[in-house]
This record gives sequence, structure tokens and C-alpha cells, in this order.
Amino acid sequence: MAVSSARAALVGAGQTKFGALKDGPREMLSTALGQAVASVDRGFDPGALDEAFLGTLGFSGWQLGNSSALLAEAAHRPGMPVTRIENACASAGFAFRAGVEAIESGRCEAVLVAGLEKMTDSPSARRRYWLGVSGDTEWERLAGLTFAGVYALLASRHRIEHGTPPEALAEVAVKAHRNALLNPNAQFHKAISREQVLAAPRVADPLGLLDCCPISDGAAALLLVRADRARRYTDTPVYVAGHGAGSDFLAVQERPSLTGLAASRRAADQAFRTSGFDRSALSLAEVHDCFTIAELLALEDLGLAPPGGAAAMTLEGATAIGGRLPVNPDGGLKAKGHPIGATGASQIYEVFLQLRAAAGRRQVPGATRALAHNVGGSGACAVVHLFEAG
Repeated sequence: MAVSSARAALVGAGQTKFGALKDGPREMLSTALGQAVASVDRGFDPGALDEAFLGTLGFSGWQLGNSSALLAEAAHRPGMPVTRIENACASAGFAFRAGVEAIESGRCEAVLVAGLEKMTDSPSARRRYWLGVSGDTEWERLAGLTFAGVYALLASRHRIEHGTPPEALAEVAVKAHRNALLNPNAQFHKAISREQVLAAPRVADPLGLLDCCPISDGAAALLLVRADRARRYTDTPVYVAGHGAGSDFLAVQERPSLTGLAASRRAADQAFRTSGFDRSALSLAEVHDCFTIAELLALEDLGLAPPGGAAAMTLEGATAIGGRLPVNPDGGLKAKGHPIGATGASQIYEVFLQLRAAAGRRQVPGATRALAHNVGGSGACAVVHLFEAG
């Protein structure tokens, strides 16, 4: 593969465990960054970093006034410019996009991207509040609509228009937990059955407790360099082949359709145009599955399944490890966990492992190309990155 200096390459990545962690933001960032540096085959001097980008919502009860400074401290690079990016659940995905563009523009030769969220130290009322502000607060919140309620509306409409069976939603959860059993960093290490998902207490009909992602703490860190310098660091770099982003109306009632996210479609179309390869070339996909319906919507919005076709694709096993297109081999947001600001970086951490054949028991055989899809809130923004193994 011809390597252009205008491209970016991943040479290192690290991630904390996800879940209810005793560590605070400083410790989580230091752990993730330490792992990222240690993963670089021929060593990486943080002093070579030109800039850093941090994705975080600022959910924590720690009330950090300037979390960007923590990232510079963790990198032992006080004085380095750090930009904090907040795009709800897509914060780290957009931070990664900013890092990639800093290299593509020629402004930087080495960049650090990190995602961070501390969520479990906040009381439940505050958690509900922060999750809700990712959507429309003037109309949806005043009407009593919760974050789960928004996705329940999407699920209900998808069922009406496409006949989506509840078993398909349940299978998304079953697969996620099965994959998470193979991921030592995942929050949940417990298999579940379709029957358990369907019988779980309702949160917002048709979504039950096991259709929903958890509240999580965690951090992830990614090291990017100019593509033409990647092999100074490793023989197995992972190249950023394309990227795209999009947005939509904040409130779902303003959107012309509830059976898909236009922001995801725009982001995917742009990413594939810039990558030069076809959707059929993908070996795996990391998609934003904050609720089980979100994975089905993602597969259709990204053009990986026809409208209404994601349910059959899921039920036939095509999205399982070993299937035609494995989806979320790390367990996804549903079972790996969803520390909001860290999720987008964590998805790319998984891609990094998979394309280097370093994912252990959850390795997708022969993986060479991958997609990462990160959504903000109920679809008001989305970012897609495409990757290719070196």
C-alpha cells in the first residue's frame, strides 16, 4: 500500500477497564496513556507530541474545571496545547477526527487523542440529568422524555415500518454479552439469553433493562503520527483510510424520519468517499449501540444492511464473531460499557487491536479493514472513521 504523508497512522493505544472504578480522572488518564506508550513496539517519547485532544462530557461529580490540563500532565508535557471536545457521546470520536486532521493538515507530526469519563461517583438524579441534556431540553425534557425514551420511540417506529421483531433487539444484547466475556476490560462478564432480555423489566417500551447500556467509568488513549513515519515506531501500524462527520436536528420531532439517523448516513458516505474502498471490504465494525435498537439503526445508516434489513442480518448470525461482518467484538457500549467521553476512543482502541491481530480470544480472523462509528446523543451528530492494516 502506498503511504502518503498526508495520512495519519495509529502506532499505540491503551484503555482502562470499564465499570465502577475507584480511580479518579487523573489515574484513569495516566493508566490509559501509559498503556498506549507501552504498546508502541519501538518506543514512544511523549516529548515528541505536538498537540493533544481530549473527548469528555464532564459528567463527573469531581467537578473538574479544566480537564485538558490533566491530559498534558498525564503525558508529562505541561505546556503542550490540548483541546477539549464535547459532542455528547461522540466526544472522543470527534476528538480523534480533530487529531487526524491536525496531522493531515501538516500542522502536527505526532498527536495524542484521549477520551475520559467518570460517571459512577454522581448520584442517580444527576446521572439522569446529564444523560438527558444530550438531547433537546426545551421540548423533549419538558415533555418528560428520557434518553431511553427517545430510543424507544425510534425502536417503536422501526417496528411499525419494518416489522422489526423483538428477538432481533434481544440478539443484539446476547451477542454483546457473549463478546464481552472475551474482553478483560469489559464491564459485564456474564452471558445472557434472548429469553432474559425479553423478560427484563421495561425501561421505556419496547426497551427493557437489558436493552440499555450501563453507567461506566473509563478512559482510552490513542497515539497518532504521520503515516510516512509510522514504521519508525512499529512494523504493524494502522492507517486512517477515511473519515466523515455529520449532524442533524437536536430534537427528534424536527427530523423527517425516526427510522434512521441522518448524521450517521452523512458521516458514512463521506468516510467511504475519502477512503477509496467499498463497504464490502470491511472485516469488522465498531458501532454505537447505546441501546439495542441503535445497533440495528447503525447497520442500516452505514449502508451495511438495507433499510429494515439489520434485524435479519443479526438473527442469522452475520454480525457475530465468525460471521460475515462481526460487529462490536469487544462487547460494544451495551456490555463493554459506555463512559460517555471515552467511548469513541475505546472503539478505535479495539480496531487497533483487531487490525494488528492482537485481540486475543475475540480476534476476527484475517481482519484488514474496519469501521468505527460514534454517535452523539440521540443522533444529533455522528462521526465515522475507516481504518486499514499496515
